[in-house]
Amino acid sequence: MSVGLHVSVDRLGTVNKPLLKALSWSVPPGAVCTLMGPSGVGKSSLLGAIAGTLSIVSDGLTPLIFEGSVYLDGERLDTRPAHERGIGLVTQDPLLFPHLTVAENLAFAMNRHTPKAERTQQVKDALQAANLPAMGQADPSQLSGGERARIALMRALLAKPRALLLDEPFSKLDDSLRQHIREWFFRQVTQRGIPALLVTHDPADVADHSRVIQLHHA
Repeated sequence: MSVGLHVSVDRLGTVNKPLLKALSWSVPPGAVCTLMGPSGVGKSSLLGAIAGTLSIVSDGLTPLIFEGSVYLDGERLDTRPAHERGIGLVTQDPLLFPHLTVAENLAFAMNRHTPKAERTQQVKDALQAANLPAMGQADPSQLSGGERARIALMRALLAKPRALLLDEPFSKLDDSLRQHIREWFFRQVTQRGIPALLVTHDPADVADHSRVIQLHHA
């Protein structure tokens, strides 16, 4: 199995109604692959299957079933629980903790066994990378939408994921800010060599030279 993220879907859906069938693709390190398709086709469910959180995106009455495989750098992950997969997930809602400062939100993602001085430096570096070096002690409510999006993405990166899944993380941003944030994000992915899978409805979100997979109802 090649280096990067490889997903193969034999079937995804409920017992009686499949959403997706016969789908397979790979995402190399440092690349962004884009998933597009109509609402209800199973994009978010597919991310849940990859991350190991499919039971959370199920509605509780009709559990979703994933038949297929997920490999990361040649290692099979779909048989493992979510917390052992090393996959980061970012959604359109930044979900920052309101009772923590911006710096504390970033530090929350880091390994608790990391020495304090190292955590402090990594948070400082993350704020610098997000172009928010002076906002560490700010309350998340003081941040703009674009700033919250950057902090959410940096928090995901500080967890040192082996791959990143993004479910319309730019959708709540205005057009000019959206372009700036997604270009910034694509640079972060490339620099860190992380395979990323992006779900979006907007063709403008597609990275240059990115592979686009158009999903259709089964």
